[in-house]
Amino acid sequence: MTGRILIVDTVPTNRIVMKVKMLAAQFAVDACGSCDEAEALIAKERPDLILINLSDPVEDRHAFCRELKEEPDTASIAVISIGVADTARARFAALDAGADDVLPRPINDALLLARIRSLLRVRNARQELSLRDGTSRALGFEEVRKEFEVSATVALLSNAPATGDVLCAKLEHHLTLPVVRVDSDHVLARSAATPVPDLFVIDGTQDLDGGSGIYRLISDLRSRSDTRLSSLLVVLPDNQPDIAALVLDLGADDVIGVSVASGELGLRAKALIHQKLLYDRLRNTVRDGLRAAVTDPLTGLFNRRYVQPHLARIAAQAQSTQREFAVMMLDIDHFKSINDRYGHAAGDRVLVEISRRLRENLRSIDLVARIGGEEFMVAMPRTCSDQAQVAADRLRRLVSTKPFSLGPDLPYLTVTVSVGVAIGGLTRLDGVQIEAMCHQADAALYVAKNAGRDKVAMSDAA
Repeated sequence: MTGRILIVDTVPTNRIVMKVKMLAAQFAVDACGSCDEAEALIAKERPDLILINLSDPVEDRHAFCRELKEEPDTASIAVISIGVADTARARFAALDAGADDVLPRPINDALLLARIRSLLRVRNARQELSLRDGTSRALGFEEVRKEFEVSATVALLSNAPATGDVLCAKLEHHLTLPVVRVDSDHVLARSAATPVPDLFVIDGTQDLDGGSGIYRLISDLRSRSDTRLSSLLVVLPDNQPDIAALVLDLGADDVIGVSVASGELGLRAKALIHQKLLYDRLRNTVRDGLRAAVTDPLTGLFNRRYVQPHLARIAAQAQSTQREFAVMMLDIDHFKSINDRYGHAAGDRVLVEISRRLRENLRSIDLVARIGGEEFMVAMPRTCSDQAQVAADRLRRLVSTKPFSLGPDLPYLTVTVSVGVAIGGLTRLDGVQIEAMCHQADAALYVAKNAGRDKVAMSDAA
């Protein structure tokens, strides 16, 4: 089964016919005749999508739909309104109540199934991002804000001046946003410096390349790395359900007829823009959460969690290129006395400044991480023993030769570090051996400490 569908319709015959169609399409299906029954079924097992007849004269199903979309636990359930009158007023009312699409009877089966597949794709993507976002918030990262502070960008792709003028006027009136007009033939040749639109409105009313141009354009927009996350709203000639179904399956987010009322076009465009901006925020939260999970919040350096898999990649590269790599352990000498005498704020300043000096004086391919209170690790690919010893001594001197500012009304302080170095990489190293190599560097660090501090010591293996 690819999803669970709930059918809500007062007429038993309608429910039976629709249920048979959904079961034939390999969906799990529940069916009921009232909103109360629907609420009970939703509480028992939440559906992925609801097919609902909003025109029932007995109960206010628009209110039911609105409540679904306002409740956080059910807001992600996709809703398709079926059975309403095919009038601009009825369609607008259904969309305004929260329906994701409106399909009046008689319903084209191919279009209905394509719309269901499209909405389920969107819902699955949102669920995955929301799950990751929930994990991020559980770890203490910022919750995604629901309001939209940034302006969206909208592009209208049209080769027909007359149709394009009408669509552009409708969009700008309802979105209160500028709409960029782009020729369909040139959209893929856009400059890399040009902002990627949040919403592409594609005029598919013209016969582009014998009818295949619109299909190729949608496929191209979905396959390009810069446009694949944009929302796509396709405008087609009226009464073309088979083309609409194919367009949805190719990746369009929504499809409408060219004679659609201005208000409905605005509602659909706004919904797609909000969906795109929400997904952007969810993705950014996930990305920032992942970054925070492997980053030390004080210094901005990578933390211990990041080190192990990165060292494994360095080791694999070293074996394939037959070039050694170096691991250094650096420890701030007498750091506890700095905290005890001047306070932890002063100690934090020292940590931040040492991190800056290390980061700015290593290659871009080198790794620098904070792995303990006052302990740092540096990993240097393609570095032999002699090169590592020179680099370690250079880093040691970068710390000791310039005093540190401890804050207002505090003296500048000379700080030193001790460094231990280990070398590996010509033979295959597994996780245990990489950890052993780090222990070798750590042992060399204690040799440097015992030798009087502010020293570099090489491990016996090096």
